[in-house]
Amino acid sequence: MKRMIAVALCCAFLSLTAMAGQPLVFKIGFSTNLEDPRALAALEFKKEIEEKSGGLLSAELYPSGQLGGDAALIEAMSLDSGTVDIIITDASNFATYEPKMGVSALPFNFATYEDAWAFMDSDVEKGVEALLVDQGMRVLAAYCNGFRCVTTSKVQVNTPVDMQGLLIRTPENPVIMATMRALGANPQPLAFSELYMALQQGTYDAQENPIPVIYNNKLYEVQKYLSITNHIYSGMCFTIAEGVWNRLSDEQKTIVETAAKNSSAFNRKLNKQMADDFVGELERSGMTIITPDLAPFMQATESVYESTKNVYGDALLKSLAEWKAGR
Repeated sequence: MKRMIAVALCCAFLSLTAMAGQPLVFKIGFSTNLEDPRALAALEFKKEIEEKSGGLLSAELYPSGQLGGDAALIEAMSLDSGTVDIIITDASNFATYEPKMGVSALPFNFATYEDAWAFMDSDVEKGVEALLVDQGMRVLAAYCNGFRCVTTSKVQVNTPVDMQGLLIRTPENPVIMATMRALGANPQPLAFSELYMALQQGTYDAQENPIPVIYNNKLYEVQKYLSITNHIYSGMCFTIAEGVWNRLSDEQKTIVETAAKNSSAFNRKLNKQMADDFVGELERSGMTIITPDLAPFMQATESVYESTKNVYGDALLKSLAEWKAGR
């Protein structure tokens, strides 16, 4: 009932705004800062919808968890609370609402960015994303967050043995947490906005994130070692609240969806370029860079696939395997 009331109020507001000729301003929330590729791509989205709508559509960015961490943003959107209209977050972060959303984040799923991007655009992924509509969320495009890597303050991670007992920060994400446990670490969720201080204070031994996130958020200041494990591809969903989407005209929907997809292409290219460039920058900033043999990590995380069979189901896992075999 509360969600229905919230939807009705949101719809009424959008309708009155449109009638008054005032721009509809989408509130876009995400956990990282304005230097992150998702933020820069969101600015491209904002620019395009303003240009194509003649100023009747616009957007405001709320970075660094200003509207809440990833879990809080997803909850706010599912409730259609009006706190946020669009969120950009890891696909597998939605797994607490739709467990199958974690399938793209299974460990060592993809060998290259191109493989990962192709899967995020595939019918397999789109079929899973469609399940979120009943939860009040609609995915319009797939951004790229890159391949996740482990950083530590004291221990160099060369093999899974080095991760035994590490207290590692993760997002509140079942797939990532299961992967860390399979590698022997002790994952504990924490909002990204609180991560820098927690690492600085020594509350956590380690964390894992893509290289652009590590560099742009200056985690190299509070972590000594970077191990390029590439253990999980972090595909992100550019997601709009279903209540907001339903109040847009067909023309507005086309503008918004097209801009989302165009900004996704911008985001992917930028993220890959940053990942390539920032390894050297991190080393120059004082981090020790480790490139371990990934075979033991892949072997150690095979159990994650087995343990999630009941979550994803045979049909979805078969579709994933067939898709990968066809690449």
